[in-house]
Amino acid sequence: MGAAGHTLFDTALGSCGMAWGPLGLVAVQLPEVDAEGTRQRMLRHTGPCPAVDMPPLRVREAIAGVQALLAGERRGLREVVLDMEGLTPLQRRVYEITRAIDPGCTRTYGEIAQELGNPQLARAVGQALGLNPFAPVVPCHRVLAAGRRPGGFSAEGGAMTKLRMLEIEGAWPGGTGSLFAADT
Repeated sequence: MGAAGHTLFDTALGSCGMAWGPLGLVAVQLPEVDAEGTRQRMLRHTGPCPAVDMPPLRVREAIAGVQALLAGERRGLREVVLDMEGLTPLQRRVYEITRAIDPGCTRTYGEIAQELGNPQLARAVGQALGLNPFAPVVPCHRVLAAGRRPGGFSAEGGAMTKLRMLEIEGAWPGGTGSLFAADT
């Protein structure tokens, strides 16, 4: 992917950030209160890396994918290469499973724990997703708590941002209706 760097870019939700290194993306940051807040939060996870006005082609393609996803296009972003070198084996596996969730679909922490082979790992799944440095490329917003409740979300705005992202994707948890529709 080239030398390390980072950039900010506009999306339908606000200014996002992306950082990369030779092995792939090292961080994707959803919007904070302002662009500088986005940059600072992202760099806390990556360490210092230079701002770049013209990122490498693979990064520009990843940016276009994130912009399209946050504008409502059904993008899985599975083609985006991530550098997971500094992650634990559990984080890597949780992120792989989470990346397989299609736009507009959801799973629960418990379902992912079950796929990992141990239903007792639901809390660990939530913790791994809370540390996700790649949102929305690793679409942790598509993972819900038990009972299809939103659960936590570490981006600015918390669970409301998670719900907004799911609404943009047209998520219908459990096939029963929008998260914003009244129960029938």
